[in-house]
Amino acid sequence: MKNLEPWEAVIGLETHVQLNTKSKIFTSASTAFGDEPNTHVDPVVCGLPGTLPVLNETVLEYAVKTSLALNLNVAEHCKFDRKQYFYPDLPKNYQISQFDEPLAENGWLEVEIAEKDKETYLKKIGIERLHMEEDAGKLVHVGSDRLAGSKYSLVDYNRAGIALVEIVSKPDIRTGREASEYASEIRRTVRYLGVSDGNMQEGSLRCDVNISVRRGPNAPFGTKVEIKNMNSFSAIQKACEYEIERQIDVYENGGEIYQETRLWDEAKQLTKSMRLKEGSSDYRYFPDPDLGPIEISKEQKDQWLNELPELPSKKRQKYVKELGLSPYDSRVISDEVFMANFFEETVANGADPKLASNWITSDIVGYLKSNKQSFAELKLSPINLAEMINMISKKVISGKIAKEILPELIKDNISPQKVVEEKGLAMISDSASILPIIEELIIEFPKEVKSFKEGKTKLLGFFVGQLMKKTKGKADPKLANKLISEKLGRVMCGGDLTARSKVSERYLLDLERRAFVELCTERKTLERMQSLIQKGKILRN
Repeated sequence: MKNLEPWEAVIGLETHVQLNTKSKIFTSASTAFGDEPNTHVDPVVCGLPGTLPVLNETVLEYAVKTSLALNLNVAEHCKFDRKQYFYPDLPKNYQISQFDEPLAENGWLEVEIAEKDKETYLKKIGIERLHMEEDAGKLVHVGSDRLAGSKYSLVDYNRAGIALVEIVSKPDIRTGREASEYASEIRRTVRYLGVSDGNMQEGSLRCDVNISVRRGPNAPFGTKVEIKNMNSFSAIQKACEYEIERQIDVYENGGEIYQETRLWDEAKQLTKSMRLKEGSSDYRYFPDPDLGPIEISKEQKDQWLNELPELPSKKRQKYVKELGLSPYDSRVISDEVFMANFFEETVANGADPKLASNWITSDIVGYLKSNKQSFAELKLSPINLAEMINMISKKVISGKIAKEILPELIKDNISPQKVVEEKGLAMISDSASILPIIEELIIEFPKEVKSFKEGKTKLLGFFVGQLMKKTKGKADPKLANKLISEKLGRVMCGGDLTARSKVSERYLLDLERRAFVELCTERKTLERMQSLIQKGKILRN
């Protein structure tokens, strides 16, 4: 009988994270990025006779901290192995890695899966292991961006010997979106730890996807395929989704899936076969005779555990439960450690969490993007941002004025109070100052007043806008709305008449006239009228 179970994808990720140490894993050669090819090599990197590798202590520290952050069990004892394969980017013809005794095993990472028009959910993804290894060099193909079609290839060994940790997930991932979010959370975590910049464009974080499909959750695993060459999280998701469809189509048409390595073609949005996949036996692992075993004491591990920062998942929970942010806002704020720290310091200085979140994720991030700056380069202090937000809350300035002065605050990191005082930008928040301007607008826009009387109540926004224009954004918007509504609404609603009373045009005109006479009794109105008569211009009082 034909199996009618729906297809299910089984996905696991191998994530290579480049550690941001100043020197390589087994030598003092520099790890600087972007320098001239083959300028950061030495006899150890090249594997010349008589050279001996020595483990960089910082590499071990960063690797253990990453393991602890990913809830892995750190081994008391581990070792390095030689992984044999012959390829031009490997100067020694073997890679120093870890095989049967890795640094850490059996961990997990909780990932928030958010997708448009779908309910957000949390998923706990198991992590099989984390091990240390050295990176290979880089092949530069001349005449093409890949081997096929190139005239010849060059080798740059600057990257060879740079410290990596490889994080191998369990096959717990089921969709391309889950794979993308898992990789994103890995990057978030290592950035929070400060062990890597996680820059995918520069190769600091690289993901290989192992993927297969099967008929339902209880069916045995299918033949897995490895996908390489994905340099963004969206590419990871798209590559998974394409490969899932491809494998299902092959099976449903009576074909066979081969264990192979495929490349993601970003331009064509598809995977292409590269080579048949090797098995672990092909690498002929054996313990590296030049490197002794690694022993990690409980005291050392506890010390590194205590040095871990608060991780993004914990921050997200705190922002929702303690600060009242929405899950979406907490996710955006916690995405980058510098942004999260800036937000927390802003709130600690008295700013409302929601308002602080809005200003940071919208206006400040927008400014940084337009000026091609990172959050780490932000000059604005949390104290000054908190001061500006509190000035808005206390109606010292309007939101419009705040947006106008924000670029200056970011550029020079100066006190918003000082800027407002020097430029006279304080909010006009007393009725006596605003009412004369409203009367001026009623006289200036008779057609709009007439239309408002006829039922076009949306014109209220027009009058508020004109008021804000005349006051250069300094009028209290809420108060302006209230006063204009009262002035126009009183006329429109017939003054003090009861419901269903018939009124004449004369009655409404008289009502307007009385309202005007009332205004004429106010001191500031009289001052403005006197100025108009004597000097020919309205007094801005």
